[in-house]
Amino acid sequence: MRVLITGGSSGLGAALARAFSARGDSVLICDLNPPVVGAPSGATSAPEGAGAPSHPFRSFLAPGGPVPSTVAPAPSGSEAAPSAAAPASPADTASPAGDAAPATTAYLHLDVRSEDDWAAALDWVTRNWGGLDVLVNNAGVAGGGRIDVATLEEWEWITQINLFGVVRGTRAFVPMFKAQRSGYIVNTASLAGLVHPAGMGSYNAVKAAVVAFTETTGHELASYGVKASAVCPSYFRTNLVSSMQGADKGLAAIISHLVESSPVSADDIAAAVLAGMERGDEIILPDEAARQAWGLKQSDRAAYDKVMRAQAAKLEALGE
Repeated sequence: MRVLITGGSSGLGAALARAFSARGDSVLICDLNPPVVGAPSGATSAPEGAGAPSHPFRSFLAPGGPVPSTVAPAPSGSEAAPSAAAPASPADTASPAGDAAPATTAYLHLDVRSEDDWAAALDWVTRNWGGLDVLVNNAGVAGGGRIDVATLEEWEWITQINLFGVVRGTRAFVPMFKAQRSGYIVNTASLAGLVHPAGMGSYNAVKAAVVAFTETTGHELASYGVKASAVCPSYFRTNLVSSMQGADKGLAAIISHLVESSPVSADDIAAAVLAGMERGDEIILPDEAARQAWGLKQSDRAAYDKVMRAQAAKLEALGE
């Protein structure tokens, strides 16, 4: 299969590149930064049960132990911005060595906010492959903040990358998928697209929009033989927090702790994504914390609301 992955030089994108390559697929990594080429690390645990928490929201909302006072610095990738004080533009840094991509992958510079870059990606695929089997709209950034703390500039920044990046990529390749009457669009959303904790208004909103857009895409393109899936993981170990920017420092510290303490790796999530694609899941819940959280919201809304509001109270207690 021919697979294009945005944000493929680091984090989940790099793990997906390794997973697709391992099964013999041709992979084009599209990112601001070229990938580090090396041997794949491989998944180390079974994705369907990886990191099962003792409580459905243990890893998602209720971190144990001390919460760091700042976001730990890390090399950024995908569509990452270096810090809250930096301009709202992606960082120009190399991918971390742990995100090594197989030597067989191709690379093309792409900013998901650029129509010209998407046109160049379509041209590359047409000239080199003559078509595309899987489009993975994965590039994204971390963000959020309480309603009266996050700025409108932060909302615009995260929307342009996390939502309109998906829309631009899909629009670029839909004509090709329609013409060939086949294809698979995989959009990286988040558990935050399904359950909506306090302090993450902008992130929740754009990820929920990605889930909705993915469902719409699946309906519109079904008659052309094209499938669409939204990937909705809970927290897993990745460099995504390096892209976190915004005025809400309390939230940033919590997100950093949740990511760094997660027992689930990007390779675990990638393996579960491929399994979900094989099943044809429209919503892929790739880890146990995500499945439990979504299950609780569906089965016991009162209990879900109680947990969410307790989390909101803890966040408010942190102050500014």
